[in-house]
Amino acid sequence: MTTLPKTARIVEVGARDGLQNEVNVSTEAKIRFINQLSQTGLTHIESGAFVSPKWVPQMADSHDVMTRIDRRPGVIYSALTPNQQGFEQALLAGANQVAIFTSASEGFSQRNINCSIADSHKRFEPVMALAEAHGIPVRGYLSCVADCPYDGPTAPSQVARVARELSELGCYEISLGDTIGTGTPGRIAAMLDQVGSAVPLHRLAVHFHDTWGQALANIYQALCMGVATIDSSTAGLGGCPYAKGASGNVATEDVLYLCQGLGIETGVDLPSVAEAGWAICRELGKQPTSKASLALQAKADHRHNR
Repeated sequence: MTTLPKTARIVEVGARDGLQNEVNVSTEAKIRFINQLSQTGLTHIESGAFVSPKWVPQMADSHDVMTRIDRRPGVIYSALTPNQQGFEQALLAGANQVAIFTSASEGFSQRNINCSIADSHKRFEPVMALAEAHGIPVRGYLSCVADCPYDGPTAPSQVARVARELSELGCYEISLGDTIGTGTPGRIAAMLDQVGSAVPLHRLAVHFHDTWGQALANIYQALCMGVATIDSSTAGLGGCPYAKGASGNVATEDVLYLCQGLGIETGVDLPSVAEAGWAICRELGKQPTSKASLALQAKADHRHNR
């Protein structure tokens, strides 16, 4: 019989990974979004990215956002930092934590950060040294753990090798990303088997996009194997600017409903997250892609119309 974890930790990536593909999101709207999310029980909100505004203009206001949000005690407000300059900017903005990012496939690494996997690790060395000096934990993102839009299927052994390297660099946790959302539970299980032999399961997280509708199934597979940290995006916002056709991240609301049904404690209030999702979606002029959020709204509308 499968033994599921008693608790799961949600890393909310909507304010960064979710909004980096959206145009015309005001700084004020981002601040309101993060402030709302801070009231839901979430303990880790990725709040910005200190990357070149030439490549990701939507994150150019990350300093303003991170210095103006209402910080709640016990909540980590983290930022994505590709290099030493990005780390220094994140530090000035008061990031509690930073994340570095590379790929398990060479093709995606070249197109996403314009260098090889090996060279990306060299770039990270000064970031890791500065982070250690300032007592800032570093998380590692690893893209294309199932398939790459340029190189095709990614071998689980390759994912395990790069995950081990990130761990050896000093990342406290490795987030495994199915960037184009093509993974299925059997393939995810094979990948986690290999990665789990290189990095302890309690130091792994999963970051699944829902392009082919498999994200929740893949998360369930990961939970069954002992991975208890899940990256998700409120309202299902997001995608990847360097992976054409990749739809949004799995929705936080849907992950919370799954965990609730499995008896896994997250400490996060689903209706409050859904409210934050509807608020930012009104700013964006779109509807959430979260099935749980839409169902909650339909239920509320039904009660109102009775």
